[in-house]
Amino acid sequence: MTDRDRADAVYAELLTRQGEQWVQPRVERTRRVLELLDDPQRTYRVVHITGTNGKTSTARMIESLIRAHGLRTGLFTSPHLERFTERILIDGEPADDGAVADAWDEIEPFVQIVDAELAAAGDAPLTFFELLTVLGFVVAADAPVDVLVLEVGMGGSWDSTNTADGDVAVIAPIAMDHADRLGDTIEKIATVKAGIIKEGAAVVSAHQVPEAERVLRAVAAEKNATIAFEGEDFALVEQRLAVGGQQITVRGLGGTYTEEYLPLYGSHQGFNAALALAAVESLIGAATQPIPDSIVTEGLAEATSPGRLQLVGTAPTVLVDAAHNPHGAHALAQALRESFDFDEWAVVFGVLADKDAVGIVAEIATVATRVFATAPESERARDADEVADLVEAAGLPVTVHPDLGDAADAAREWAAASDRRAVVIAGSIVLAGQAIALSKAEDWKSGWNA
Repeated sequence: MTDRDRADAVYAELLTRQGEQWVQPRVERTRRVLELLDDPQRTYRVVHITGTNGKTSTARMIESLIRAHGLRTGLFTSPHLERFTERILIDGEPADDGAVADAWDEIEPFVQIVDAELAAAGDAPLTFFELLTVLGFVVAADAPVDVLVLEVGMGGSWDSTNTADGDVAVIAPIAMDHADRLGDTIEKIATVKAGIIKEGAAVVSAHQVPEAERVLRAVAAEKNATIAFEGEDFALVEQRLAVGGQQITVRGLGGTYTEEYLPLYGSHQGFNAALALAAVESLIGAATQPIPDSIVTEGLAEATSPGRLQLVGTAPTVLVDAAHNPHGAHALAQALRESFDFDEWAVVFGVLADKDAVGIVAEIATVATRVFATAPESERARDADEVADLVEAAGLPVTVHPDLGDAADAAREWAAASDRRAVVIAGSIVLAGQAIALSKAEDWKSGWNA
């Protein structure tokens, strides 16, 4: 059996578990497995990231900036776009299949022990995300890494990743999302997310609405943690379009970084970069002096964010974006207006049933000329006809397509009629992953790959 086959077998085993949508407010089960493994998550420093939007992009920038210091890095994010090993990066690359399979062999006996303990207590076995978190911790420890950049799965305080102690807690913008799990007010959601703040940690936060800021300040004070906010303690000073991205100037905690190139589209990515720089300054103790310019330049220039305004096709231009809630869709619409010179946009749109489709459509309607409704390949997908009804109610012309391939073909055909038209595929991380995979397929490459 090849290493890839072994790694695929690990993923198949994880898929037999209760899925990622099955979330319970507890970390004890994950902590029990980690204790039996001698707490691998305590063998490296940790930067822990939560928030509603921008977590993954910010995490990837932080990892790149840390790696530019010459440190060995791990990055744990979710979900994946194409293959599950994307969730565990070592030095900027997906974890080696053999390393993933070896880590699972190391973990599996202890999983059996904990599953037996849970069964004896009348509880269900460990879940997909609980075990994925343990797997990520072990792969990082076995590498070994100097720093793990760790993105929460959902929330913070009771997320499986909160079994690690973050030296730095990073809070991306907080908005309403997963209200059924995290709470129906910003204050409740912020309280859950503030749970990643550990005793004596450094906290850096994006600009927050007052309700969230009050919660974060209170929790930081309770934990004897320092806290720095965007706008007050650090800021994005300037940004302007550049070929393939933008140039930004950031006032950090320890210095100002002038006209740095960031190869990502959208003003929101400039704010994510400012947050990432402040996080790295806090980690390496550079809050009173700047990070060397050469390191900032390298770290930002090598930052990537797959599935976030990713160019996958030309003639016509085709972009993929994982926007899956109103806040993300707002950032997408703003980026399309600011960063691209097209008059008309075709939006290939599909969404999961548990998402705020009405709110997403309202944001997309500000830029879309027409919509091609479809459904992601997921048992949780909202029916394409239902999606079309929402789009029609928003006043946009829409057609319904049985799958992404058909929708993308129709959208590209429409866009090809004018060089002032382009296509964006959005609405779901699952849909974004499908689109990226399709763009690489042999029979799709003509006129599709960038």
